[in-house]
Amino acid sequence: MKIFITGCCGFIGFNFANFLAKANKKLHVVGIDNFSDYYSVSYKKKRLKELVQNRNFKFYKIDINQNNKLIKLYKKYHFNYVFHFAAQAGVRYSLINPRSYIENNISGFFNILNLSIKFKVARLFYASSSSAYGELNKFPLKENYSLKPKNIYGLSKKINEEMVNVLLQKNKTQCIGLRFFTVYGEWGRPDMFMMKYLNATYNKSKVFYLNNYGNHFRDFTYIGDVCKILKKLIYSKLKYKHSIINICSNKPLKLTKIIKKIDNLTLNKPKIRKRSLQKADILKTHGDNSLVKKNTGIKKFTDISIGLKNTVEWFIRNKDRIKF
Repeated sequence: MKIFITGCCGFIGFNFANFLAKANKKLHVVGIDNFSDYYSVSYKKKRLKELVQNRNFKFYKIDINQNNKLIKLYKKYHFNYVFHFAAQAGVRYSLINPRSYIENNISGFFNILNLSIKFKVARLFYASSSSAYGELNKFPLKENYSLKPKNIYGLSKKINEEMVNVLLQKNKTQCIGLRFFTVYGEWGRPDMFMMKYLNATYNKSKVFYLNNYGNHFRDFTYIGDVCKILKKLIYSKLKYKHSIINICSNKPLKLTKIIKKIDNLTLNKPKIRKRSLQKADILKTHGDNSLVKKNTGIKKFTDISIGLKNTVEWFIRNKDRIKF
């Protein structure tokens, strides 16, 4: 079986590629990444260094907008399954550089979708986001709710889902949109809340900015659970040509509660500067996960205390070699 993973040096892409390659040595995992400098390139290369230790993993430095290079890759491997995680991440950054979201999240996604259909890939899994829901305030958020994104990042994910509906039609490829809710864990993104907090905790020159005074609620989802879910979905019986599935724990927690838990684990505190709600931020995310449970058979999700312990212990072990 040949599995293609885009954005394999990003947070979710790396963890899933590593998980798959280690879980089944008979799998042939191919990954691409363009080493975008949105955050530390050296950090991404450290992830890649971990990945290439797997003999059944092959890496190519390719951008998803390099369509001719993608064509050669599809022709060479004839992938059975594609997991598309390459994208311009970040909600707040969408206010600074909206063009990047158009070029990567829309044009780049079109290339992957179009080639997956053309080369008759059995299933294309692609990263959508809880940001596509916007500020609905109707919880828990269900997959059939209307989408009202409040930033261009969320809009780009909504457009991806609509693009699939238009282009898929009579083709044989199945598509599964994965609406991720605040994924956290080992090798996390340095621009996200937990890694920023831990980095400030162990680097006294850093200040941690607590937006909205810590009054956000997030449906934190542990990366270990995400990897297990994605692997289960490869073999699950999905009857629709296009399925949308929330990837979430269904347990929203207040940021101040998470901070207290982290402080108890580190026995340390960073310099904190509280500030008001930032533009483009969403106050609360809380997804319904009944559909993902039904399709994977996974009933229990990692408790936040265990997930945080794993994350903090990983950070402490690696903080001297993963300079952000």
